[in-house]
Amino acid sequence: MKRLYGGIDLGGSKIESVVCDEEGRVLASERRPTPVESAGALLEGLAASLRAACATAGARPEELEGVGLGAPGPLDAGSGLLLEPPNLGGLRDLPLAEPLARMLGAPCFLENDANAAALGEFTFGAGRGVRDGVYITLSTGIGGGLVLDGRLYRGASGTAGEVGHMILEPEGPLCGCGRRGCWEALASGLALAREARAALERLPAGPEREWWLARLSGRLEAVTARDVFAAEAAGVAPGPELVEREAGWVGVGMANLIQLLAPRRIVVGGGLSRAGERLLGRARARALELAFASATRELEIVPAELEAPGAVGAAVVAMRRLRGEA
Repeated sequence: MKRLYGGIDLGGSKIESVVCDEEGRVLASERRPTPVESAGALLEGLAASLRAACATAGARPEELEGVGLGAPGPLDAGSGLLLEPPNLGGLRDLPLAEPLARMLGAPCFLENDANAAALGEFTFGAGRGVRDGVYITLSTGIGGGLVLDGRLYRGASGTAGEVGHMILEPEGPLCGCGRRGCWEALASGLALAREARAALERLPAGPEREWWLARLSGRLEAVTARDVFAAEAAGVAPGPELVEREAGWVGVGMANLIQLLAPRRIVVGGGLSRAGERLLGRARARALELAFASATRELEIVPAELEAPGAVGAAVVAMRRLRGEA
């Protein structure tokens, strides 16, 4: 009988759970909104989501070898404690691993969500077979995980991999972390939407403005990153200019990571990555232009492969912890 593992990806708006085997094949998955009204509601939501995935897979939670939980930081992975996540309704200093293990009847292990996704991609996804790599998620924010010499790198404090908060422009826009000029403040989905709002305020009357007004039902302030990519695909200003700017900043951040780590592969996931080569191709070119040629000769910058890297990666966390691997 194959060994089965559970993986849960906890986000500010949704919980995604999977049941998978040792080869990373997903046998069942489940999604639901994240309940943040109380610690008890959150724990019950996590448990209920995995129970539902188990039911679809024809397994009971207590039959799982282990369960991994990927959650937004800051957190203490060793003690299974969620410290002060910014997008979970003010919940803080919350034990997750131990109570969830009791509720499910299986060992449970906590890990930073971006680290979990990195393990997923470098074990079963676009990074498999590579011992030195970086996973980047380009979404509402920017996160990342570092896999060095085949192991997840957490640093002395356990907080390594916060690539979105590399400061690229010290006097730049304010980031959600309270600092200025972070990569996330310059190149995230929120940053792209902010730049689009400013550009649309300056857009004169004409066909382009009419296109935007029709798409956004007259509410130009409601523009999102998705709208910007739609405009770029249609050739409607300022879409192409905004995407070019976005790709440039993504490439600058990648170049810094290349100079520092000289990875063999950079895997790019998250919602913005769905734009494909329209974004990644330009960002790749910019990164290669800025980084040392000696550090990029064997470098590959590729899109993520897994449908649910966070949840599958959380299952990988359980596999590795049960084998005594960090």
